[in-house]
Amino acid sequence: MFTGIVEELGTVAEVVPVGESARFAIRGPLVTADAGHGDSISVNGVCLTVVDTADGVFTCDVMRESLDRSSLGALGPGDPVNLERAATLSSRLGGHLVQGHVDGVGTVVRREPGDDWELVRFTLPPQLARYVVEKGSITVDGVSLTVVDVTDEDFAVGLIPTTLKLTTLGAKDVGDPVNLEVDVIAKYVEKLLGGGSR
Repeated sequence: MFTGIVEELGTVAEVVPVGESARFAIRGPLVTADAGHGDSISVNGVCLTVVDTADGVFTCDVMRESLDRSSLGALGPGDPVNLERAATLSSRLGGHLVQGHVDGVGTVVRREPGDDWELVRFTLPPQLARYVVEKGSITVDGVSLTVVDVTDEDFAVGLIPTTLKLTTLGAKDVGDPVNLEVDVIAKYVEKLLGGGSR
């Protein structure tokens, strides 16, 4: 479980194909400082399991399912990634409850700079539209954000200077893919009310 508060902007050091899967080496001195084999680290919103750590780099295996259902398959050496260690029972919940299970991939549609912030609009896969509401929470590349506007096809969020500077979202261009995770509470409520099969 994560909170969607990015701790570190890391870098992909290496991607090694392993059959249909891949082994990633990711540089992130902060998140690897206390990480060990079996720990969970969110990489652009995808919960990955640490295989090994050395010199500020951790390795993780990424199965075909994760490569196909997220934007991780498009990453290569040198690409920046948002990193967050799993929450503990004593962690502050600065964002919202994030599982690290990507629901879909969107793309940047438009960026509208403001004086100190930026409004960014993303496509919204049709199967996710019912879970996204104005003033609700959504995770974009592992970043917990508040939805400021939503339609059946897209949604917008406001990015403050800290988010623009300390996450990958500040450098995303129109057309770039992003991992999306909707609020898990909405999915549970839908299922409990008999409206979904998830």
